[in-house]
Amino acid sequence: MEKILISSCLLGQAVRYDGGHNLLQDEWIQRWQREGRIVAFCPECAGGLPTPRPAAERVGELVLTAQGEDVTAAFRLGAQKALALAQDQGIKIAILKARSPSCGNQHIYDGTFSKRLIAGQGMTAELLQAAGVSVFNETELAQAATRLAQLEAKSRAR
Repeated sequence: MEKILISSCLLGQAVRYDGGHNLLQDEWIQRWQREGRIVAFCPECAGGLPTPRPAAERVGELVLTAQGEDVTAAFRLGAQKALALAQDQGIKIAILKARSPSCGNQHIYDGTFSKRLIAGQGMTAELLQAAGVSVFNETELAQAATRLAQLEAKSRAR
C-alpha cells in the first residue's frame, strides 16, 4: 500500500508559525486516514523551530523572518528529514501546505512580507520533488488521488 506524506498542519496539528493549524476536512484525506496511508510531518518543527515562531519567507536560497533572522538551516534540516522519512518508508506522494516557505509546491511568498506570491517552491517541496516524490498541495487532492491510483496500478501489474 502506498503511503502519503502530509503536512501536519493540514491534519489539524497546531504546528503553524502562529500556533494554529490548517485542518483540511476532505473525503480523500478521511479515506486515506482510514486506509492507514497517512504519514504526518512538519518540516519546520522537525528542523527544530518552536511553535509559535516568527513568520518566515523564502528569499532565493535563504529563509528569513520579517526581522531579518536567517532560519535557513532549520528549514534545510526539516527538508532533509522529510526526504529521509520518504525514502525510508518508500513514499512517492506528498501533500504539502500551499505557499509555505517549506511546503509550497507552486507558489511562495516573495520575501517582502507583503502577501505577494511568486512562482516557486518551499525547501521541502523542492527537495522531495527533486528526489522523485510527486508533490501536491491541499487544492490538488484529486490529482494526488489520480497519481496514487497510477502508482498502485503499476505495482499490481508487476
